[in-house]
Amino acid sequence: MKSLWPTDQKLVPIADSDEGFPVRRIYCVGRNYVDHIREMREGDERDDPFFFQKPSDAIELDGAEIPYPAATADLQYEGELVIAIGERPDPSGDPMDAVFGFAAGIDLTRRDLQRASVTQARPWEPGKSFDRSAPCGTIVPRAQVAGIDTGALVLAVNGEPRQRTSFDLMIWRVPEIVAQLSALYSLEPGDLIYTGTPAGVSAIESGDRVTVHITGLPTLSISITD
Repeated sequence: MKSLWPTDQKLVPIADSDEGFPVRRIYCVGRNYVDHIREMREGDERDDPFFFQKPSDAIELDGAEIPYPAATADLQYEGELVIAIGERPDPSGDPMDAVFGFAAGIDLTRRDLQRASVTQARPWEPGKSFDRSAPCGTIVPRAQVAGIDTGALVLAVNGEPRQRTSFDLMIWRVPEIVAQLSALYSLEPGDLIYTGTPAGVSAIESGDRVTVHITGLPTLSISITD
């Protein structure tokens, strides 16, 4: 059966490979750093993990020029470690066996719309799941990434560091995230998981350049345009 409309599955580059990682779904972990929970003044520091999704076509790649999105006056960055799933997790096995690799990511957020959704007890989609809201860097296979649990993240805006963290400060670590998420959904090859952001989020404007540096991974850089 032929489709009436053309399909355009997003591919994320893989380090040292001519092949791309075909994105199936994008999951995001909410409130995974204590300092960010305190910064946002929401939730309890001992809450169980929760997840939301972005559409797969929200992916943007390194070097992207992203127009300032509609319907917001408060676009904010959230620098994050991204997990790429390469196999369906085995419920009785090691969750890390399902992980293909890691990348740097940015969860772009229309914060004013997200806060309105929280106030009205509505879903977060207007603030989180909009077009071009999921920049993702080149994926490095897991075997080539040493010590991701103790790796560090630095996000900078126009060269000025705004977020710094070490992944040993995550409330829920990579294996726990994969296990928790696979208990709720059927994780499949092609899924990406954005693992949450530390404190230091703030607004960005047209003309700003945002970079995310993660230990052992290629740098992700995007620009916000008019």
